[in-house]
Amino acid sequence: MIMCKLSLLAIFPLFLIYLSNLSLAANTIYNVQNYGAKSNGKTDSSNAFLSAWTAACASTSAATIYVPRGSYLIRNAYFSGETCKSNAITIRIDGTLLAPSDYNVIGKSGNWIKFEKVTGVSIYGGTFDGQGAGLWACKTSGKKCPQGNTALAFYNSDNIIINGVTAQNSQMFHILVDGCHNVKLQGVRVSAPGNSPNTDGIHVQSSSGVSIMNSHVGTGDDCISIGPGNSNLWIESIACGPGHGISIGSLGWEVQEAGVQNVTVKTVTFTGTQNGVRVKTWARPSNGFVKGVLFQHLVMSNVQNPIIIDQDYCPNHESCPHQGSGVKISDVTYQDIHGTSATEIAVKLDCSKTNPCSGITLEDVNLSYKDGRAKASCVNAGGRAFGLETSGCAL
Repeated sequence: MIMCKLSLLAIFPLFLIYLSNLSLAANTIYNVQNYGAKSNGKTDSSNAFLSAWTAACASTSAATIYVPRGSYLIRNAYFSGETCKSNAITIRIDGTLLAPSDYNVIGKSGNWIKFEKVTGVSIYGGTFDGQGAGLWACKTSGKKCPQGNTALAFYNSDNIIINGVTAQNSQMFHILVDGCHNVKLQGVRVSAPGNSPNTDGIHVQSSSGVSIMNSHVGTGDDCISIGPGNSNLWIESIACGPGHGISIGSLGWEVQEAGVQNVTVKTVTFTGTQNGVRVKTWARPSNGFVKGVLFQHLVMSNVQNPIIIDQDYCPNHESCPHQGSGVKISDVTYQDIHGTSATEIAVKLDCSKTNPCSGITLEDVNLSYKDGRAKASCVNAGGRAFGLETSGCAL
């Protein structure tokens, strides 16, 4: 009996090694260099990446696409999951993907790296460099320019992981999540100059179950922007700046528009941004809504508008029929928000005259301006305030 036990103990480690090797064998690795990708930053490697994707998609088990160190020039790459057999594809990137520096090459495509209708795709590491400086210069010069493209986009996809990825210098949005479910962004770094136009860091719309965690975002536009049709969105442990802050909106452009609900933004530091947390809606008729939002444990450092609801959004007073915003905002809580405002009005709640805000809660909000206490301004806003260390706002 003792000999039998010893034999089993001796065999068990070998059995574990066997299982491990079996797992590795099941997870086939597709190296893009084996499909013709060149790491010199000059040779177009688009087809090589697409070929590796096709091979991984055809796998009946887990698959890994591997991008070794070096720079890889990609013109456009569209990764479709419609015919994929595998629902567990990992893309592990040790190198840098480069967009063409000439914006005319892909400036009208809408997206640079695009995933659509994929399930179970995970991207680990790597840098996505949109090389957008040329287009930014064109736009700021007033010349006629292409709109530009998003660097990394996911459409109508499920169970997505983006971990340890760097996205920088995109022509427009850096990362887009549209029509997706169960998406996790972790340890992401987004970087573009503070004067780069329309370079939102992470934009989410028409999606549910999206989390953005432990990331640093600095751009020329919103660090994180939340469009129509989002629910169950969790944002935590973010460093934001430079940029325009974290924005819900703009909403209410369409009369028939999906709302935004169940959003949590917590443990965020805003440094030198235009806004802190903002809800922005067009001054147009709409049946859209915002409800069930929590802004919690936020630190503001020299932020122009730390807390702002703007329901009178109408740039240049164009495309607005001189009506109040139809978007109904309710049940929004601001809790434990401290720091410094770059302007005297640190809390500005400018709600719709036709659909006033309701259920607004301000709790433990302490913002200073220069050497004194900042002020608050509330219009068409109803709710309650506890420990509000700013004056001038009666809810």
